[in-house]
Amino acid sequence: MSRIGRKEIILQKGVSVEFGSDNHVVVTGPLGKLERTFEPEISFKQEGEAIHVIRENDVERSKALHGLSRTLLNNMVEGVEKGFKKSLIINGVGYKANKSGNKLVLNIGFSHPVEIFDENGVTTSVKDNTEIIVSGIDKEAVGQFTAKIRDIKRVEPYHAYGIRYIDEVVIRKEGSKTAGKK
Repeated sequence: MSRIGRKEIILQKGVSVEFGSDNHVVVTGPLGKLERTFEPEISFKQEGEAIHVIRENDVERSKALHGLSRTLLNNMVEGVEKGFKKSLIINGVGYKANKSGNKLVLNIGFSHPVEIFDENGVTTSVKDNTEIIVSGIDKEAVGQFTAKIRDIKRVEPYHAYGIRYIDEVVIRKEGSKTAGKK
């Protein structure tokens, strides 16, 4: 049995979960509301403030979906309760970010500023012109939007210029030893 799938999900005060037909789950909390439809091989059982994820059989697919479904539901509960944040760092000479309204403006070495609009319940904020904070209640949307921003200018390995996650380690390459010699 899945070690993750066996764990129960504890609901905090102010968070409610509704199970509808066709495994449609609605989670409501102080920060908002999230909905998702789960696979039919998985069912849910609520006992007071605890939710258990149950698989119907021991088929390979059901085993794979057991832990996944528990993690997805737990992320929904955690998202409406606390929310999620990811941070990016901009590194480079003259590289900076600004926020105007719901638009993030990046000056990162291109001939023009790059503009990105907040989407899917995800908001961005800028700290010290070099740190971008992406936040929202849906963990999947926050991660996807953060990856979209990072892909605009990934860190290059020679000077480490570009956009990277705050905890990402950049392995620097050594420059050419014959550069400049004739």
